[in-house]
Formats: sequence, C-alpha cells, structure tokens
Amino acid sequence: MPELPEVETVLRTLEHRIAGQEITEVRVIWGKTVIGDPDEFCRRLKGRHFLRFMRRGKYLLFGMEDCILMSHLRMEGKYFIQKPEEKLIPHTHVVFGLSGGDELRYNDTRKFGRMEILPADTDLNTFHDLGPEPFDEAFSAEYIHAWRRGRTMPVKSMLLNQNFCAGIGNIYADEILFACGIRPGRSCSRLKRKEEEMIVTETRRILHEAILAGGTTIRSYTSSLGVTGLFQLSCKVHTMKTCSTCGHDIKIRRIGGRSSYYCPVCQK
Repeated sequence: MPELPEVETVLRTLEHRIAGQEITEVRVIWGKTVIGDPDEFCRRLKGRHFLRFMRRGKYLLFGMEDCILMSHLRMEGKYFIQKPEEKLIPHTHVVFGLSGGDELRYNDTRKFGRMEILPADTDLNTFHDLGPEPFDEAFSAEYIHAWRRGRTMPVKSMLLNQNFCAGIGNIYADEILFACGIRPGRSCSRLKRKEEEMIVTETRRILHEAILAGGTTIRSYTSSLGVTGLFQLSCKVHTMKTCSTCGHDIKIRRIGGRSSYYCPVCQK
C-alpha cells in the first residue's frame, strides 16, 4: 500500500501537471469508487478547478472553488495522465477531462480506492480521527509518552496506528524501528524517553529521505506518473536478507497481521 512518501510523490507530481486546470467532464465507470451518488459527483466537479494540493496521512486532497475532492489510493490505486484518444486500460474507474486537453484517469485493480467530495471548510486536523503528521510540531517525544500511557501494544502496531501518527505504513515502520534499535514486537509501555525522542527524529529523517527519493517502488506500487521511487535502495531491513550493519540474518515476525522485518542483533 502506498505510504506517506508515495502519496506525497503522487500529490506533488499531479500538482506540477494539472494545477489550475478546469475539469471539463467527469465519467465514473465503476460507481463504487465514489462515496455517494456518482451522478451528483460528476455534476459537482464539472467546471471546478484544481486549485490546492494537500495531503493528510495517506489521503490525497484536491482543493477546489467550493469543495475538496478526497482520494484514497488504498492498495493499488494509481493516476494516469493520458490523451483522450489513448485506449482506456483495464480497471480504469474514473476519468476527469481537463481543460489542457489531457485526461486524468484513476485506475485501481483491486477496486479498494475511494473518492468523496468534502465541504470546503472540512477540518483537516480532525479528519478521520487521524493523528498528527510526522513533520508537525505536535508529533513529539512528549506526545508519544502521553499517547502510549496505559497501552501495551507492540511498538510496531503503535507506529502503524493512524490515530497515533498519520501516514506511517509497514515499510517505514520497519525502517524507523531499525534506526532506533527497537524490536518491533516490544511493548510500547517499555519505551524509554530517549527512545521516544529517537522515534521522532528517525521518523522525520527517514520519511524526508523517502520523499526526496520519490518513495519506495516495490511489489505492485508505482506512481504511474513517470516517477520511479528509489528509497528501496536505502532500506536496511524491510525485505532484506541480511543486516547491512552486522551481517546477521534478518528475521521476520507477524505483528498485527503484518510482516515485520528486524535484525535480532542490532534491535535488542
């Protein structure tokens, strides 16, 4: 699933390509992609312009004159910018005609992605009960200490909890914990203050580096907009066989239904 750096990459690429363009028409090919009535969805968006490009966690948010178009890619959602005369590829579910002459096409093999029109004054701070963004000042060691109080879940599960922090997914949680020397299955109740500070620092560093690298392009995820993510070349543990630091075999453990990669030597 695309995580924060991948979604940010898609957002900024779209901003570069379609900012300011008018939506001349909308075609919803698979109705369940849209939350609400597809016909109303098309009517509301026709004639609107892509004015602001925002992200909240893993959600893409396109600000328009009087509304916000929300798009969640889920597992395999992708955007393509193509000419109208180009043949629609299978699993294309929504098509936006653009005033520049191209079409913005949403494709989703698994059909898990969703779009919704939100009011222009939607409070994005409380949107879907998401926690603070990793780069916000609110995401601090003090915040982590207060949030984990009374909880005993594994540290990996805490990082993946979108109510704790918005945007961190499986790949980056593994990398963050490796950088901090913390095993993914360790209870969050056992974190020390220094480790809480390290989680904040390493989360920001790793996500920043991943954004600069265009995200991580592995398995089924690609940006589909001419940007190839390269952060997988910097991964230390996720999908790795041996630890680049000590040479020990990387271990895999299922935590919260997700595969967690870690080094038993470097992560005590």
